[in-house]
Amino acid sequence: MKIYAILDLGYVSSENLEAKAADICAGGVEFLQLRAKHHTEEEILQMARSVQPICASHGVPFIVNDYPRVAAEVKADGIHLGQDDGNLEEARQEAGNCRLAGRSTHSFQQAENAIAEGADYIGFGPLHATATKPGRPAIGLSEIAKVRQQLSIPVFCIGGINLGNLAKVVAAGAENVVIVSDLLRNSDIPSYIKRVRKILQDSR
Repeated sequence: MKIYAILDLGYVSSENLEAKAADICAGGVEFLQLRAKHHTEEEILQMARSVQPICASHGVPFIVNDYPRVAAEVKADGIHLGQDDGNLEEARQEAGNCRLAGRSTHSFQQAENAIAEGADYIGFGPLHATATKPGRPAIGLSEIAKVRQQLSIPVFCIGGINLGNLAKVVAAGAENVVIVSDLLRNSDIPSYIKRVRKILQDSR
């Protein structure tokens, strides 16, 4: 079971970015993505330059959301695109043929389409309504098991996941999870990640 963390600039100030990245990596996640929806590409590049070495020092793959040129510039491990963010293979090439390319998906059909276009993993959600994606309807837990069992690539469930509902998400079939706001708002991130890891193990 893997934990995928997202450094979302909606919850983290640019001044605290490096400290948060260090705490997350020290906590022992499997992936860390930089997501900054309301910043310029140049600003995101500067952020990526500060976060990538932290990830590298902890052996945590660093993923850039939406900006393949930024991924290429900092030699990121991967690129992640939403449904409306262009061709995945073109983005991978533009990102310097990075080894990981992920796609956000919101249905079983989109998940199948992601495999067809060569995604290495998918995000599947949002399972619950979340302020991280305002206006995006929750898809619930009913298709988690189907997607995980029928897809040949890792499925990372995302959307409103927290310590209170994590066990139910795992019981519904989730194997890997993405946690955003609940993690970033916690005052002791390494301890929080240990608690997540324990719930994942105990709920199997």
